[in-house]
Amino acid sequence: MEVLLGEKVRDRITGLEGIAICRSVWLNGCVRVVVQPQELKDGRPVDTYTCDEPDLVTVAEGITDSDGGSHGPRPDPVRR
Repeated sequence: MEVLLGEKVRDRITGLEGIAICRSVWLNGCVRVVVQPQELKDGRPVDTYTCDEPDLVTVAEGITDSDGGSHGPRPDPVRR
């Protein structure tokens, strides 16, 4: 199962839940996902954690941009 960025996931081993914010594929074929918990501690977000993709279960559908547009560099950059 491929985890999509923005999905709420749960780690089968630890039971921790959060939003998948990064997915990396390593040279040896290992796929790791960075998860951002939604909890706060002392008014600040809890630190992210990384786990193997096969250990994750999707809990809820992904979150998306409100405008639905793409972000990043312009397709036709120009010098001003």
